[in-house]
Amino acid sequence: MTHFGAICPTHFTGHLNTMLPLAQELKRRSHRVTFIGIVGYEAKIRAAGLEFISYGQEEFPQGAMTEYLDHLSQLSGIPAFRYSVVGILKKDANALLQETPQLIKDAGIDALLIDSASIGGVAIADFLKIPFITIHSIVVSHQENNIPPLFTNWKYNPAWWAKLRNKFEYRRFQPWIKPLIEVVSKYRAQWNLPLQPQPDTPNYQLAEISQQPALLEFPRENLPEWFHFTGPYHYSGTREPVPFPWDKLTGKPLIYASLGSLVNRFFDVFYKIAAACEGLDAQLVISLGGSTTLESLPNLPGNPLVVKYAPQLELLQKAALTITHAGMNTTLESLNNGVPMVAIPIAFDQPGVAARIAWSGVGEIIPLKRLTVPRLRRAISKVLTQPSYKQNALRLQEAINRAGGVTRAADIIERGVSTGKPVLTGTI
Repeated sequence: MTHFGAICPTHFTGHLNTMLPLAQELKRRSHRVTFIGIVGYEAKIRAAGLEFISYGQEEFPQGAMTEYLDHLSQLSGIPAFRYSVVGILKKDANALLQETPQLIKDAGIDALLIDSASIGGVAIADFLKIPFITIHSIVVSHQENNIPPLFTNWKYNPAWWAKLRNKFEYRRFQPWIKPLIEVVSKYRAQWNLPLQPQPDTPNYQLAEISQQPALLEFPRENLPEWFHFTGPYHYSGTREPVPFPWDKLTGKPLIYASLGSLVNRFFDVFYKIAAACEGLDAQLVISLGGSTTLESLPNLPGNPLVVKYAPQLELLQKAALTITHAGMNTTLESLNNGVPMVAIPIAFDQPGVAARIAWSGVGEIIPLKRLTVPRLRRAISKVLTQPSYKQNALRLQEAINRAGGVTRAADIIERGVSTGKPVLTGTI
């Protein structure tokens, strides 16, 4: 039996919903899993039958994270990214690096599962000299000049000028994450570690696992030889039941609209979605993701069914189309049900996910700044009426079924821990 520590942004629902099923699968295989997260977020982990170690009481006193996330929900694009870095991620990284190494040692943790968005996790593994596996719950972030940065909705293009454009944008991106690099560098220096892991130093990384299916990623040339695309790990058993008025579904083709649970306080977008669907021979269901009360959106065009939260996995089994912010989880959950999409990316990696939605032929993109009712109506009609979108969504659904999901991810993790060696692509 291995005691795994899961370093995960437990305050971000999308990341937690990726890590929880993986942790439960490892527990089912008789391993022990302890989540390491910000104080105040242990209830859902405990309810799932897993253990929890908290940190960050000083940086995130009671109510502080709620205020941060409330403000973040109203931002988009670069302002949302910058605020998340300075307001949340920098404080999180500092608390994680300062407090958790000793907590991890005291708990007797043998190996770490590190969410790729948990800045500082790799430094902790290096410092403690324990093996780790990186879990990519967002778009693969490895920089390659032939791959557009994940915060852009640029199309994949192998032309020389596109590679030059990508290279320039990666450089422009560096100052945005400098505060995070400085925090990690401070602790690496304090621990007498090289500022970056070096080729001639021990490598404790056993694997990198992405919940994307390979068909949803642009053509890659330089991923590590221990990188694995396993497909998503989502299932309703890790989520609290959500009440829903199923009797109000009419039987017409279902359009499901959600802007996620993080940057979702865009009331004008909900109005435009409702107006664009008005008059279609379909029923629109809008999930507010907790962003507001139902009373805050009165008199929506077309009288859609609006709920504060939705049982998303169950609704997608009935949906003909998803209108989405292009969060990775909603995108993969839609594809897992063969549902095509219209993407309205707002922030973070969502533009990159949206670009992959369009590239793989499973949907259309409308950038937030270009969103209008006529443009959205055209995109919805196009995706609903042209068979190629549904066909491609079914093609991705089959790719997800073949990828192995949580079972293959757990197999890779167990292989790495049992052998103590990186698990190479194609060996499992």
